[in-house]
Amino acid sequence: MSLNEGDLENSLRTLTRLLYKHHNQKVILLIDEYDVPLDKAFLNGYYDDMINFIRIFLGGALKTNDNTEFAIVTGCLRISKESIFTGINNLKVFSITDARFSDYFGFTNEEVKGMLSYYGIIDKYQTTKAWYDGYLFGKTEIYCPWDVLNHCDTVVHTDDAEPKAYWINSSGNDIIRKFIEMANSTTKSEIESLIAGDTVVKEIYQELTYSELYTSIENIWSTLFMTGYLTQRGCEDDGRYRLVIPNREIQNIVTDHILVKFQGEVKKDGQMADAFCHALMEGKANEVETLFTAYMGKTISIRD
Repeated sequence: MSLNEGDLENSLRTLTRLLYKHHNQKVILLIDEYDVPLDKAFLNGYYDDMINFIRIFLGGALKTNDNTEFAIVTGCLRISKESIFTGINNLKVFSITDARFSDYFGFTNEEVKGMLSYYGIIDKYQTTKAWYDGYLFGKTEIYCPWDVLNHCDTVVHTDDAEPKAYWINSSGNDIIRKFIEMANSTTKSEIESLIAGDTVVKEIYQELTYSELYTSIENIWSTLFMTGYLTQRGCEDDGRYRLVIPNREIQNIVTDHILVKFQGEVKKDGQMADAFCHALMEGKANEVETLFTAYMGKTISIRD
């Protein structure tokens, strides 16, 4: 049996109807990462088509659907501006800046301590905290649950295992690469400050669409915050957020991408690098200074 476009668009609503009919109980609908298809569509050139499909696919399941008790939708970007859910009543949006439900976005400090104690690896607490803690959702300190679970699993079976970046394998890092490519001289200085453990103050725009993400460097700051590469340490009086890199894992991810970018610049500027080396070996101090200054102006220091 082949499905036409209409069948696909209404498939989620049909599923809720069949579940309700079979169990005689209204359905609780959980939709995780609703915006991932939008991200893929944007990157591959069929964004408008996907918007139209998702609007019917999700909207039909959520709007005036008597088969559902309630639904929970999660995603990196807020849902209101995409106009996907136009006309849905009783829609409530909670972001990572809201205090309500903030302790459900990941593991709390006490939960991590309890988990480490349960597995007999409480001596790994400080390392676990340094690598995977640091997020502030609302006013709650949060660990990345995916990392903590994988780290515990590894350490339980290999006591001397070193912590590593598990999250990098579970999501794409295109946003970091794009951010570094778009960085101007001011942004480079701000990246250096972040890697050194300092904060940068930025206005956060939470109602962005994928078509707006790369239109300005300011929008990318907001996206880094909403996708977990940055977190907040409170607000200034004008409402702007003090942003930081949350932990060692993310710091390493950012640094690794800077190194890749740096190595790419070396390959592209081979003649400049050769000239610099020759000038250095021949003791031509003024030429070394000129070449080095020009080169470092195009790269980002990682304070190695």
